[in-house]
Amino acid sequence: MDKPPIIHIAAVSIPAFSHQASLLEFSKRLLHLHPHFHVTCIFPTVGSPPDATISTLHSLPPSLHVTFLPPIPKHHLPQHSPPAVQIQLAVSLSVPSLRNALETLRSTSSSSSPIVAVIADPFANEALEIAKELDLLSFVYFPPSAMTLALFLNLPRLDREISCEYRDLKEPIHIIPGESSMVTINGPDLPEHLQDRSSLSYDLLLQRCKRFDLADGFLVNTFFEMEEAAITALQRQRFSLFPIGPIAQSGSETGSGSGPGSGSGCVEWLEIQPPRSVLYVSFGSGGTLSEEQVNELALGLELSGQKFLWVVRAPSNESANAAYLSNEKQSNNNNNNNDIDSDNFKDSMQFLPSGFLERIRSKRQGMIVSSWAPQARILSHNSTGGFLTHCGWNSSLESIVCGVPMIAWPLFAEQRMNAVLLTEGLKVGLRPKAEGINGVVRKEEIARVVRDLMEDGEEEGNGIRRRIEELREGAGCAMREGGSSTKALSQVVERIENFGS
Repeated sequence: MDKPPIIHIAAVSIPAFSHQASLLEFSKRLLHLHPHFHVTCIFPTVGSPPDATISTLHSLPPSLHVTFLPPIPKHHLPQHSPPAVQIQLAVSLSVPSLRNALETLRSTSSSSSPIVAVIADPFANEALEIAKELDLLSFVYFPPSAMTLALFLNLPRLDREISCEYRDLKEPIHIIPGESSMVTINGPDLPEHLQDRSSLSYDLLLQRCKRFDLADGFLVNTFFEMEEAAITALQRQRFSLFPIGPIAQSGSETGSGSGPGSGSGCVEWLEIQPPRSVLYVSFGSGGTLSEEQVNELALGLELSGQKFLWVVRAPSNESANAAYLSNEKQSNNNNNNNDIDSDNFKDSMQFLPSGFLERIRSKRQGMIVSSWAPQARILSHNSTGGFLTHCGWNSSLESIVCGVPMIAWPLFAEQRMNAVLLTEGLKVGLRPKAEGINGVVRKEEIARVVRDLMEDGEEEGNGIRRRIEELREGAGCAMREGGSSTKALSQVVERIENFGS
């Protein structure tokens, strides 16, 4: 049988590691299932590319290539604006070089297999306009949930119908009118970009949402069995939606997972812990807590009496996403020695409560890792019984794929919406209650929630474990041959093949 002709597509992301990692994982799955495809990923950059992204390039299949656009100097961006604004402005400043890259890939004179389609991150959807100019098929690859996509697609209508700030609304928001099966969202739980309608963040996002009409379809990192209500509601709105997830790293990933400071010691530590006994605590690649909250979290974990593995990042009193655009080495944060007994390590952890490291060591209760750890390996480990997470969608999916129940601690972006979906919609996690103007979660509340999740005798925790195990099985079924997500991806492939023929 003759081999099918090579089909070449371009995939455009943004200068943020979590989005780039998700797009690369999607591209690898596409090539695994449909090896006659070739993918060129195009990444705008701010300064130099993230070290974590560079480390992933060593394990890419030969038919997947990455092109970095000329970097946008940081001083060309407003220095005191939120990361979401800086990212979107950086993408906009990269449009001329993006157009040149796509024109080159489209040209038959420069490529034996010119691109026929473009897949764009929602925050890089200027690529949709360029695709139309070049007569290319175009899709949006949407890394977050279908519920978040529903909000984005309906934001222009909400903007017209609601006059006040969303956070001031007395009643919960029905993102799609008449869809009572969808989880409702209170105004303060909408993404941070929507909390001030006079801000540049809001205006940029609204303009991007209006540009979605140019897309030929939406590839969403979710699966039907998890978000049936949102997916069905969007399809009733006549959006061309393809749930192709969960796209998530597996516990066998390598990349940065070896060498000094790689966090490999924490996997060895897990090996000697009882099954499902350890709470994994991490706030993603960019999340930070205030110094007060770091102290309360440390004392709450200790007070819970439960074993924990905590990926600690230095506190920031300025922003919950202070590390999001930083280019620190994900696997080697100035401190190559994560030995809790090391004087160097203790010196780097001076912001933790006095005596905390010594107490958890003497009680053999926990392990502290600086800045980075092999998350997928940890979540898939038999000793891991819970995940205190910032509710980034990549992390949430990794937890679901591994069947690990969650404590939802959202920080920024759409993470509050994810927390609502996880705790109120899917009921696979608990959410601690904050207090005071600064929204600090106190140690007693932390200890209570940790015990409720981790202890076998707690009815609430048992129900959560049962439901996330069902969701884990659903995720596996969706990604198998003949599963809902595999079929959805095949439908996308068929559309691209027909367009290119």
